[in-house]
Amino acid sequence: MEAFFELAGEGEDVAKDIQQELKRLDTELGSIETATLLSGENAQCNAFLTIHPGAGGTESQDWAEMLLRMYLRWAEQHGYGTELIDYQAGEEAGVKSVTVGIKGLNAYGLLMAEIGVHRLVRISPFDANKRRHTSFASVFVYPEIDDQIEIVVEDKDLRVDTYRATGAGGQHINTTDSAVRITHIPSGIIVQCQNERSQHKNRSTAMKMLRSRLYEMELDKKRAESKAIEDAKMDIAWGSQIRSYVLHPYRLAKDHRTKHEVGDVDRVLNGDLDPFIKVYLVSRRDAGKAAPVKPV
Repeated sequence: MEAFFELAGEGEDVAKDIQQELKRLDTELGSIETATLLSGENAQCNAFLTIHPGAGGTESQDWAEMLLRMYLRWAEQHGYGTELIDYQAGEEAGVKSVTVGIKGLNAYGLLMAEIGVHRLVRISPFDANKRRHTSFASVFVYPEIDDQIEIVVEDKDLRVDTYRATGAGGQHINTTDSAVRITHIPSGIIVQCQNERSQHKNRSTAMKMLRSRLYEMELDKKRAESKAIEDAKMDIAWGSQIRSYVLHPYRLAKDHRTKHEVGDVDRVLNGDLDPFIKVYLVSRRDAGKAAPVKPV
């Protein structure tokens, strides 16, 4: 900035450069401020994000895919890497279930704010009578834990099923049973992966997801908050939503926990989630439920 002002003093036209640099610094400062609000020993980890549609068939499945797009846009805006781990397409449109890996510093700590039921109100594109519909989908986030942390998983506790991948796009469709589903019998946790053509690679990724889920479960027990994250999701239906996205008869995105509202709902659906995330983290801190993350 000093250099730009020196050039300006010499008569150079650098007003546009100064504006761009101020915008960059403002964004960077906002990210630093938000990071100080993160809590938990896994806040800095990569994240696995899973979306499930609620009742309503095609309508809610399409909403689930809209949420997937929103989170992929958010990740792209933050420079995070993404990997489609599992994708179960709907019969007509949307998704029945999807899991995506999001890789980057603080991905889990930030996305924890998104855990819960998300509600959409709009004129349905699938209704010939152009009636207003309400759809629900749940979002669940858990951390990708460090490979150095030892989680013992015994073979006798596992049921491993293989099946033919049916992912989005012809390039993902296999001619062999390479997709893998692993059920951890004692806990009931089910993970699955089909993004690779190799059954061995899919099993490796699924085991990593399982270890992460088991580790998170143990942390919950240690904090005497067993299943707190699952409980926060509640039923994927009326009265349990954490956020509403209204496209008709007015346009508004509102978080029901913090009362934060944004009129430009299209911007939110295009990945601008940071205001919601920051307000949620501030509310947790003010409620005495969070502490600053330990420095690396």
